Amino acid sequence: MRMWQMSEETISLSELKQLQLERLQSTLNRVYNNVEFYNKVFNKYNITPDDIKSLEDIKKLPFTTKQDLRDNYPYGMFAVPLKDIVRIHSSSGTTGKPTVVGYTKRDLETWKNLVARIMVAGGVSKEDIVHIAFTYGLFTGGFGLHYGAEHIGASVIPVSSGNTRRQIMIMQDYRSTVLICTPSYALHIAETLESMEISKNDLHLKYGLLGSEPWGEKIRNEIEAKLGIIATDNYGLSEIIGPGVSGECLYKNGLHINEDHFYVEVIDPDTGEVLPEGEKGELVITTLTKEAMPLIRYRTRDITRIYRDNCKCGRTFIKMEKPSGRTDDMIIVNGVNIFPSQVEEALKEIEHTTPHFMIYVKKKGALDMMEIHLEVSENLFFDEMKRQKEILDQITDRLFNYLGIKPKVKLVEPKSLERFEGKAKRVVDERHQ
Repeated sequence: MRMWQMSEETISLSELKQLQLERLQSTLNRVYNNVEFYNKVFNKYNITPDDIKSLEDIKKLPFTTKQDLRDNYPYGMFAVPLKDIVRIHSSSGTTGKPTVVGYTKRDLETWKNLVARIMVAGGVSKEDIVHIAFTYGLFTGGFGLHYGAEHIGASVIPVSSGNTRRQIMIMQDYRSTVLICTPSYALHIAETLESMEISKNDLHLKYGLLGSEPWGEKIRNEIEAKLGIIATDNYGLSEIIGPGVSGECLYKNGLHINEDHFYVEVIDPDTGEVLPEGEKGELVITTLTKEAMPLIRYRTRDITRIYRDNCKCGRTFIKMEKPSGRTDDMIIVNGVNIFPSQVEEALKEIEHTTPHFMIYVKKKGALDMMEIHLEVSENLFFDEMKRQKEILDQITDRLFNYLGIKPKVKLVEPKSLERFEGKAKRVVDERHQ
């Protein structure tokens, strides 16, 4: 199994822990001395960097939240002078002020290597032609994967998003071997291929590195079957670095976290208590090598679990499960917490269903009502009513088992729900309209 930085990616646990502690202490000193926000927070809690003598001591430190980044917009979280910042990215800012992220020259070198690790783990080599269908701009995904691929020595086609038919023409003509986009857009490409009567064999794709939204095995299986690729997941967030935090290897059994650069914890999202390895909760990340904008115990809002196993690929880093949702895209229906990914999980074993669904939540009197519109195969849609009702009952019962409530399910025709080039929107909440 190929690796980009073998000595780092196969480091022993004892060496790793020592390296993490040294880097953590260095980072804490840097933020305490150079970031007014952290200086004030540490003083408020009567903590100095010298109080953190072990990795366990990190629990003494307060969390950093997205609101803290917004409150210090745009440059208040930077630990270096603006003249040392060579790149600025930001989040979309769909819920208030965007979060701004800065990079020093060394940060960009680190970023390239971390993305290269994940790309090599997902099968990419310098022989590949990498088709990037992420949006370019302030969003970190396009540029992060672009420079990581170039760093490996692969040929990069910076197509950006949109104009799917043109993307397919480019894939055919330029002989793209790696597709980089969201899982939703990969499915949209597959559907467009069908409508153009182009076979997957007319393309040269081998691998897909897909991310930026939660997705499950049913979507993976469909993408792999329809595009003829091996599809791996990768995870990152702009506040931390962008893509490059973690990614799957070709064994596809968890995302290897680059923990020589990031210290990760999982907490109970309600109490903030650190949970043991293996338990599901909210992922918290501390950057260990970021120069421009180090973050201490950043609450990602992503729900996952972390665990160690002996991966056949030989990498020794801790793994994270695919995030099952976010604490802030969770919907509460009559007091029950629901993630869209739970719906996807419930549906994945049921025949005749597709991975495309939309959740509608509305009021019926004083109560919430949840309705799921689900695309089913053409065969079922035109099948007899009795058969449709059997499948509908099966779906409804399965959803009840997974969600704890019984939603209304409406079967809709194939390709009738909206497709998204960016992150898929799964929920329409009409309760407060």
